[in-house]
Amino acid sequence: MRPAVSRFRSPLARAGWLAALVLAGTPLASLAQGFAAYITPPRFEVQVAPGQNLRQVVEIHHVGPQTGHYRIYTNDWSFLPDNSVVFSNELAPDSCRPWVAVEKRELQIEPGARYRYRFEITPPAGTPARECRFALMIEGLEPSQVKGDLNFPVGGRIGVIVYASIGDAAPQLEVVSSRTVNVNGTPTPVVEVRNRGNAHGRLEGYLDGTDANGARLEMAPADLPILPGETRNVAIAPVAEQGKPLPTIRFPLKVKGNLEWGKNRIPLDASFAP
Repeated sequence: MRPAVSRFRSPLARAGWLAALVLAGTPLASLAQGFAAYITPPRFEVQVAPGQNLRQVVEIHHVGPQTGHYRIYTNDWSFLPDNSVVFSNELAPDSCRPWVAVEKRELQIEPGARYRYRFEITPPAGTPARECRFALMIEGLEPSQVKGDLNFPVGGRIGVIVYASIGDAAPQLEVVSSRTVNVNGTPTPVVEVRNRGNAHGRLEGYLDGTDANGARLEMAPADLPILPGETRNVAIAPVAEQGKPLPTIRFPLKVKGNLEWGKNRIPLDASFAP
């Protein structure tokens, strides 16, 4: 039997990543006749000890004019090299979904109401240090009708990604190279990052960039998860000032500063040619 999978491509993939289901600090929203909801938080990054129970709450705000009917379930997921996410209903070989309990499988929410939906993670006693990753899927049960030359129903769903570090699981990131890659016809500075740890990590920090015209640019890494055992390209992009367009890079570009993850710093002093 073929696995039940679906793929979601990130709107920020051209910048080097960010899967939209792992957005940083903004609510997830899907607005359609059959599925009109805001979901917060957009992702969970938590820690739990083996043998202990951890309860978390996701808030579902139904903004449709009629009562919303939703189905809640879990999926495993994979983050592919092309920066897309594949969801699967079938248990992955190392799936931790059997450790997850959800409050209820279906629920109804009145127009304008909010529902605080609970789920729990309970890793068995003796579980070695590792990261538990799954998606909490929130699906509208009434399909929406798409009008046009063809009238057909579409469904809506949102996946909230959960990362649970078991015990002392932690990332161990290192930059192995830097170069310029062509992304949809645009030269893009990237650093190749390897994760030797047993939990995902993300690069943070601000860097000083100087382009070919001597213009100073504030640069930052894409908010990209590097999963355990992975090596992935992370884009280094200019930061736009409030109310101004994104600066254009004129190569060659020099970048210097510190990339950060947790309490760790990785010095970067690199030049990027087109």
